[in-house]
Amino acid sequence: MNVLAVTILVSSCLAGIFVISFAAEARRSRRSSLERDSLLPLDTPPAATKRTHLS
Repeated sequence: MNVLAVTILVSSCLAGIFVISFAAEARRSRRSSLERDSLLPLDTPPAATKRTHLS
């Protein structure tokens, strides 16, 4: 009988982790898209522009 209680406890914890992770990902996906996030490593930072003073 203890095995059943432990199994239900572990299953409930895993289900709770899944629900929390799913809700966090759904909230995050409203602000950005999967395609945009996957392309971020390929994005090059803007080149620093040198200011030259023309006299």
